[in-house]
Amino acid sequence: MEKLKNYIYGQWVEGTGNGIPLYNAVTGEQVAVSDTEGLNFEQALDYGRTVGYKNLSSMTFYDRGEMLKKVALYLLERKKKYYELSYKTGATHVDSWVDIEGGFGTFFTYSGLAKRMLPNTPFWVDGDTQKISANGTFLGTHILTPSEGVSIQINAYNFPVWGMLEKLSTSLLAGVPSIVKPSPFGSYLTNAVFQDMIESGILPEGAIQLVCGEPGNILEYVQDGDSVLFTGSAVTGRKLKSLPSIAGNAVRFNMEADSLNCSILGLDAKPGTPEFDLFIKEVRNEMTTKAGQKCTAIRRIIVPEHLVGDVQNALSKALDQTKIGNPLSRETRMGSLVGRQQYEEVVRKVNILKAETELVYDGKHELVDADYEKGAFMSPKLFLNDKPFEKNISHDVEAFGPVSTLMPYKDAEEAAALAKRGKGSLVGSIISHDENFIAETSWKMASQHGRIFVLNRDSAKESTGHGSPLPTLMHGGPGRAGGGEEMGGLNGLHFFLQKTAIQGSPDVLKAITKIYQPGAEKKFSDKHPFRKYFEEVEIGDSLETAGRTVTEADIVNFSNVSWDHFYAHTDATSLTGTIFDKTVAHGYFILSAAAGLFVSGKKGPVIANYGLEECSFFKPVYAGDTITVYLTAKEKINRGVKGRNIPSGVVKWLVEVVNQRDEIVCVATILTLVAKQSPFIDLNVKNVQKILNGLTENTPALWGKMSPQQMIEHLDQALLVSLGEPEAEKCFTPEEHLEKWQDSLYNHRKMPKDFTAPFLPQDGSLPEPAHKNLEAAKQSFLDNLKRFVIYYKENPEAEHMNFVFGKLNKEMWELMHRKHFTHHFEQFGLI
Repeated sequence: MEKLKNYIYGQWVEGTGNGIPLYNAVTGEQVAVSDTEGLNFEQALDYGRTVGYKNLSSMTFYDRGEMLKKVALYLLERKKKYYELSYKTGATHVDSWVDIEGGFGTFFTYSGLAKRMLPNTPFWVDGDTQKISANGTFLGTHILTPSEGVSIQINAYNFPVWGMLEKLSTSLLAGVPSIVKPSPFGSYLTNAVFQDMIESGILPEGAIQLVCGEPGNILEYVQDGDSVLFTGSAVTGRKLKSLPSIAGNAVRFNMEADSLNCSILGLDAKPGTPEFDLFIKEVRNEMTTKAGQKCTAIRRIIVPEHLVGDVQNALSKALDQTKIGNPLSRETRMGSLVGRQQYEEVVRKVNILKAETELVYDGKHELVDADYEKGAFMSPKLFLNDKPFEKNISHDVEAFGPVSTLMPYKDAEEAAALAKRGKGSLVGSIISHDENFIAETSWKMASQHGRIFVLNRDSAKESTGHGSPLPTLMHGGPGRAGGGEEMGGLNGLHFFLQKTAIQGSPDVLKAITKIYQPGAEKKFSDKHPFRKYFEEVEIGDSLETAGRTVTEADIVNFSNVSWDHFYAHTDATSLTGTIFDKTVAHGYFILSAAAGLFVSGKKGPVIANYGLEECSFFKPVYAGDTITVYLTAKEKINRGVKGRNIPSGVVKWLVEVVNQRDEIVCVATILTLVAKQSPFIDLNVKNVQKILNGLTENTPALWGKMSPQQMIEHLDQALLVSLGEPEAEKCFTPEEHLEKWQDSLYNHRKMPKDFTAPFLPQDGSLPEPAHKNLEAAKQSFLDNLKRFVIYYKENPEAEHMNFVFGKLNKEMWELMHRKHFTHHFEQFGLI
């Protein structure tokens, strides 16, 4: 039987013991063996702290975000084999989708957040700068850097893929290496995904390690700077948290434990209402998805006392329709528990519940293409606690399977009180169309819940469900739920980051944070800042504008254009008792006038105004006042660009408007979209001619079989095709891939060296020379380049077919030729 290997200190290592046999939850057949005996855990932790930390922490947040996306895409291409393994854990196709593609989705989400919101630096500035001296020469701020240690992630058996990836998404993005310790049960699925992550070669060495089995004494070797993330039972979590190595070494510990989550049916949601039907469906789903093996599953069903019978009947009918059995069968809607051991534990808890509450539904016991004796199947079980304020077993004992308890309440006060008797939950839901009931219940139960999910007819169509944690929202809960927090958007990174206060002069803070600080030195030059590409802009680049004297006509005209006739701008007789001496210029006029002073009118790298982040007006500006603007590059944010957009970044500019007395009247932060410098040559005839002067008959090709003349004639032919001389008869790229290929013209990735042009002969032979020599070919090429430039000036709407990219317009042909020329000029070492 195959032994699952562990991946530690950069290599795959097999345990030396007998290990733990792992079984197919559906058929009972053995699938694999997990074994960690003989592993050097101390060495594994040290390897993560040294090699892993050095490699990950030196990357920028932006680059780590790009890394997550690449890994997710790589895994997505291989998902079929993960599903085949997932079925063996008892999961249906829907269960598997939540686990597998839900895990990939978390990577995609965090990649997107990183590329939109995180800096292209290895540190992250947190919060605003604080002025801590009278004259502003001494400032303070905070930065976040990766905690210098390794993160041990101990996961539960119910989500072998998502459980690993949701923790890795934040730790890897934060720059902290991780050791993944999945539950042995289902670890063969975790192992398969992990193998592909390593084989992708995308993650730096030491970033992740895998311990596939029992954890042994791994936690004895944690030290200051390390962290532990635990998902599992509250009892086990508390034991781990109190270990001397964790409690005594300031090791960060995050626990996400099972909890007795509830769902409340509103007083208004009577049978026949959309909310009643939604409630039955939601409870049924949460009892049967993953066979109830979810830390977010509904364990306590809280309903108005006069509707207990209606809910019991409707829920029983809904559960009757849920066919249980082999996950590979199309009929099956609920699979098995993950194994016999878990089955026995759920039976034990069910018997405890029976001691105080009544089992009112035990399900149909027929299975689809499966056997109770061989697999770990259990029918859904519904209990009734008729006195939930007296019988506490429902609030204390959790059966981690398709088991839930129905209980009555009288009013919103009682509903919230019952919700809180779970002593801390990951999630509680309210299903109602009565906003007052929802609001009152939410406020009262919030202190004992990590998430409150509200469902009604208005949100049902797009709702993600009671039991689905989302990457952008916090997953965790107080009390019994562990008191931990995972995900929650960028907040999920803070657990892995060290927050450090930085104090110093404005120039020192600018040097450390790479963000301009008020009072720091400005850098003035003859080149307008808006004439610089994103890579050329430096923090502190500044511009002092000419002055503009505001007139009465300006104020009147702006009122008329904007329709802003506020009395302070238009009625001098109404100013008594106000802060104004006379009619005042509009604040937005001052901002607009400032923009008129600092913008550069010529077309350049600045693509568009991207937004306005902050704007404050400090002193009134009256007719006769003269304003001057200081524009300073404050911060640069790298930006991932997709589709047919120009590769660009965002530059934040500090705009300071002063009057003739040098008093600040307005301060704002504006954002501009600034193009990145293209690595491809311009279609400038003189520049191209200069490059070609370096090409001779004897210039060797760095790759491929073309001669210099064949290369020039190849480019010349491409120019003629872009003029429709002749019109290409067909495009060789399949229609379904064409949009992707056309989008690629806009990015800054170079053309591949090993691409075989589909229009060339299959035997790889090249066309015979069309010109008598290289010089004649060069002249023809340059002549046709001039014709191309003129043609598209005269025919800007023209479109012509390309053999690879399909029908292209003027912009696309220009982009294609720039890439194409660069590709072949580099082929002969000309640029």
